[in-house]
Amino acid sequence: MRIDLASAPGDPERPNEDWLSAAVPASGGGVLVALDGVTPPAGADGCVHGVPWFTARLGGRLTELSGSRRDMPLDRVLAEAVRATADDHRDTCDLSHVRTPQATVVVVRWDGAYVEHLVLSDSVLLIEAPDGAVTAVLDDRLDRVPREVLRSVAATDALRNAEGGFFTAAADPAVAARAVTGRTPRGRVRAVAALTDGASRWTDTFGEGDWAQCLAVLRKEGAEGLIGRVRAVESDPARAAARHKRHDDASAAYAEL
Repeated sequence: MRIDLASAPGDPERPNEDWLSAAVPASGGGVLVALDGVTPPAGADGCVHGVPWFTARLGGRLTELSGSRRDMPLDRVLAEAVRATADDHRDTCDLSHVRTPQATVVVVRWDGAYVEHLVLSDSVLLIEAPDGAVTAVLDDRLDRVPREVLRSVAATDALRNAEGGFFTAAADPAVAARAVTGRTPRGRVRAVAALTDGASRWTDTFGEGDWAQCLAVLRKEGAEGLIGRVRAVESDPARAAARHKRHDDASAAYAEL
């Protein structure tokens, strides 16, 4: 088994709001977790802690529960992790605020029989079959929202964790039911990768290669290599029109099973 992780902040003057982790329980199998903290617009979000605090706690609980509770489906793992994280700041923060700290989620867990997955919001999971075919597991609800709508803070807030909008892991455990979940027989999976949107933009924003080529970069150059490629493209003035912000926190986790 090979596992490779890398994460880089979008701005060295600001904290990285992504979270990556991997676990290889003594009982066998493994877990990858990738979170992309949602940067709030300027103004209050009802929380005294901040997004990096939130992603670290949510990510830690997701990693521990995914590895220790193999009997618990991943949507229940997410629900319990969200509940426990909310309890950590329920007494100090306004968790009803629409911009309370929140994150996108990818969890992938495997054992000798199956590879299970969960995706919530716009991070990406790639699953490679033994023949090299790559499947991208996506929650595309945010992509369905017109970009002009997302330019308005008020309009975005109205769609955040709301019917007809998009969903992220925040303070309500019920959001776990909105996640894209599934499982694949272990023998049909050669490798998996979890990408926050700062890393997946190599494919889905800049079109430098398809998902299979993206996974090939991860295999050959590692997670740092993919992020380096993203930063190189972002620095090209000719590609400025393809992005809504120059740099973003970028994280990638790759595992060969």
